[in-house]
Order: sequence, then structure tokens, then C-alpha cells
Amino acid sequence: MISSNSILLAAAETLPPLFTLLALKLVAVVLVSLLLLRLQQSLLAGYFICGVIIANSGVLEVLGGGQTQAGIAQMSEFGVMLLMFTLGLEFSLSDLKYVRRLAFVGGGLQMGLCIVLAGAGALLAGFPMTAAVIVAVALAMSSTAVSLKTFQDLGHESSPGARMALAVAIFQDLFIIVFFLFLPLLLPEQGESVSMTTRVLSLLGRGGLFMILAWVAARWAIPMLLFAVTRTRNRELFTLSIVGCCIGLAFIGGMLSLGLALGAFVAGLAVSESIFKHRILADVMPMKDLFLTLFFVSVGLMVNVRVAIEYWQPILALTLSLMLIKTTLITLIARYLGLAHKQALMAGLGLSSAGEFSLLLLQKAGQAGLWSNGSQQALIASAALSMGLLPMLMRAGESLGFWLEKKGWGRRKPGLAETDILTQRIKGMTCHAIIVGHGPVGERLNKALNDQGIPTLVIDLNAETVRALKRQGQAVLFADAAHLETWELTRLEHARMVAFTFPDATITAEALSIVREMRPNVPVLARARFASDVERLKRLGAAVVVNDELEAAKSIVESALVIQGEG
Repeated sequence: MISSNSILLAAAETLPPLFTLLALKLVAVVLVSLLLLRLQQSLLAGYFICGVIIANSGVLEVLGGGQTQAGIAQMSEFGVMLLMFTLGLEFSLSDLKYVRRLAFVGGGLQMGLCIVLAGAGALLAGFPMTAAVIVAVALAMSSTAVSLKTFQDLGHESSPGARMALAVAIFQDLFIIVFFLFLPLLLPEQGESVSMTTRVLSLLGRGGLFMILAWVAARWAIPMLLFAVTRTRNRELFTLSIVGCCIGLAFIGGMLSLGLALGAFVAGLAVSESIFKHRILADVMPMKDLFLTLFFVSVGLMVNVRVAIEYWQPILALTLSLMLIKTTLITLIARYLGLAHKQALMAGLGLSSAGEFSLLLLQKAGQAGLWSNGSQQALIASAALSMGLLPMLMRAGESLGFWLEKKGWGRRKPGLAETDILTQRIKGMTCHAIIVGHGPVGERLNKALNDQGIPTLVIDLNAETVRALKRQGQAVLFADAAHLETWELTRLEHARMVAFTFPDATITAEALSIVREMRPNVPVLARARFASDVERLKRLGAAVVVNDELEAAKSIVESALVIQGEG
């Protein structure tokens, strides 16, 4: 029989080792993820498990050892860069006006108390001061991606608990920007030693230069580029331009020795308040998911099972302590800020794990040799384990909250109003009409509906049109109707109708399939340039399809008869 090692050796000889490893990683991720979906567990845990399995199966040595590890590190770095870009893109300063008290008071208390407690614990465990500070910040951070996704899966994305989690996440993002800027001062200096004063002045100079360049890019360069690209109506060029902007600012951050991750995060911030945000998210999200996968697999590759088993007691103790202490602290803070018991508990559970920034900080500090390999294994494993346990604990917390409410716990205390900051962007619309396209037809339809007192939400890909509509106070998204992410922003479940006012049947068909999957019974109006497209759109679920050729023919016939009658 041919052994698996023989197959891998043959693959390593005939194929690039990195390609073979990438194929193994993706196949393993799919298989493990299918199992975890059946068990209703977080996919991030599956990605991490795949990395652990690959790292400890001997595959890396067969495929090339150090050369393969270097390739993995490069893939991970690129994955982190895109992850930081999307986190920056999803961050919004405009959100602060709705949750500024929750963000600054709640987030400040959470980060301050968690850093003090984690730092004290690290010092007691024998870490030096510099290492203790990094460990404290890493453990104080939470996973925004996992917690908010779990709130969404539970159907509570509009709840006060989710608001609290989002507000604290905003503060954490603000904090980590500053911390990443000063992180080089905490890491050992490579090469010739220089005084701390020189290092601080150099860092401030480089940081100031980078912020000026980023501000110029956000204020003029990137908007001008994207406006020029959108006029071409070329989807591939738009996506390429976005990735180019991300990599460009990340490159500048790297050249100034500030890190690729910080540069990419600032690149996301640069376009987070622009009209292009929703379309960028729709274009980048699939790539983010891919590289998020590679990032967590790469984190798993750093775990040595033999060492982790040796340190299983510290790993378990650290994970349980981390989640228990953060849940307790954040629940108490949320209660202090006015949340009802159940919502405070959900906020505490949602922020109880470590986060993506935690893994990134621990990875960088471990590479700098701030602590032993055993400590690195324990910290990485605990952070990843807490993220994997989070969805299960939040589901259990929901059941616990219902049970406590039945017992009368927390009924007397009023909670925060059930407002959803995400729907504030489209004014919390309900019973509204969604108009896709704001050309001559869409504009007249929008006006007619508004005259009847019907609220409307416009989706358009013309940047100048979107900018003009925003100035008029019209609810509008600069987004591609053929993307699922676009419809998730439209509150389609509360819409009274959808109208496609442009005649491109191909794009309408793609969007219509998404609409029908999400909301099968919503009335849909559509346009078709040719008669052959009418039946296709009706089969896909359009209630009414206006045929441009037929309507033009009717108009010409009527006009011709009028002219003949006049003659």
C-alpha cells in the first residue's frame, strides 16, 4: 500500500510545497467546518484545529520544513493585513455619537480593569514588566467578529447587549490603534542599541508622517481614485483599486517600521466614512473570509501539541479565568450603564473571549522572544480556545437569561431602548420601498413614492448620484445589488416592495435570486430590455416585468395614430 507520507513526498517533488500545503489546509478546513456546523460551533475553532493537526502531523517537514514555514508566515501576514483592513473599514466614527457613553465609559472601564488585573496576574506569574503589559492588553481585547456574528445568529443584533458589545469594540479599536503605534518601544531593539529618547522621537516622527500621509490619502487621493474608477463601471477594476489602496498604505506603514497591520487598518479607516463603504465591504468580504481562514490556520500551526499537553493545566486555568473575569466585569459595567440583567449578561459573555488582535499581539511578542516557548503555547492556545468556546457560551447564556427572567431576576430594572445602531444608517426604516437604480426611471419612481408618503431606500452604483442623494437626506447605499451583503443592509425583511429600475436583466436576475432566497413573498417589479428576458425574470419571482421593447412599441404606435389622426 502507498502511505500518505509517500503521496506527500511525491507531491512535494512535483508541486510547489506551499501550493500542496495550501491545498491540504483548505480541504481540511472544509471537512472540519462541515462537522462543526453540524454541532453548531464556531468555524474559527475549526480553522484553528486544522492548523494544530497539520502542524503536528509531520506534514510540514515532508513538504520542506523551514521554506514552507516561511511561506506560511507570508500567507499569514497577508491574511492579517486584509483582516485589519476590513476591521478598519467596519469601524465608524459616526457610530460614536449613538453609543459614546457606552463606548468611552464602558470601554474605558473594561479595558482599564482588565489590563490591571491581567497585568497583575502576568507579573505574579513571573513575566517581566514589558511582557506583562503586552499580555495584559492582549487578554483585555475581545473578538468583535465572533461575538457580533453570534449575536446575529441568535437574532439579537438589535439588542442592547449587542449595542454594548459594539460600543466596547469601538473603544478597543481606538485603543489598539494607539497601542500598535507604540508597540515597537516595548519590543526588543534589533541591531545597534539606541537611547529610549531617540527611539521615542523617531517613533513620533514616523508616526506623525504616516498619519499625515494617511490623512491626505483619505481626504483626497483615495476618493479621487475611486470616483474615477466608478465612472468606468468596471467591477474588477474597483476591487483591484481597493486592494491596491489597502496594500499601498500597508506598504507605507511597513516602510516606516510601523507594521503592515497598522497600515492596513488605517487604510480601512480611510474609506470607512465614504459612500463607497458598503460596496467595498461586499467586494472584500469573500477575500476577508479566505484570509481570516488562513490566519487562524496559521495560528494553529504555531501550537505544539506535546508542549500544550504538558501545559494543559495552565491553559485550562487561564482560559476559564479569562472568560469568567471578563464576563463578570463587563456584566457589572453594563448594569452600571443601565442594561437589564439579561442584556448585561449577554454583553459580558459576548466580550469574554480574547480576540483577533490578541493573537496578533501574542504572535509578534513571541517572535521577539519576550517569553518562553511554553508560555507562548499556553497564551496562544488559551486565546484561541476562548474564541472557540464563545458561541456555545452565548447560546447557553441566552437560555440562562430567559430562566433568570422567569424567576423574576432583573425585571424591575429598565434597560436601554431597543435601538439598532446599524439600522440608524438607513434611518431604521420599515415598510419601505427599495429602489435599485436611480436613473430617469428610478428617480421618477422615487419621487412618486415619496409624494405618497412611502419611505424609500435607493441602491445605486453611480458615486455622484449617491453623493447628491445623501446631501438631500435620501436613504441611499452605494452598493452592488448582485451581492448578498448589500441586501443584508437593506432591512429587506421589513420592506413593502423592491423595484429594479434598470433594464440589465443579467444583474437583475442575480439580485432577484438573492431577494427571493431572503424574502420569498416580497413584491418585486423589474425592467427588461428584450422580450426574451421577461419570462426568465418572472420565473425567478418578479411579480411585474416591464418590457422596454413592448412599451416603446406601444408608445410609437399610439404616437403614429395620433399623427395620422391629426393629418
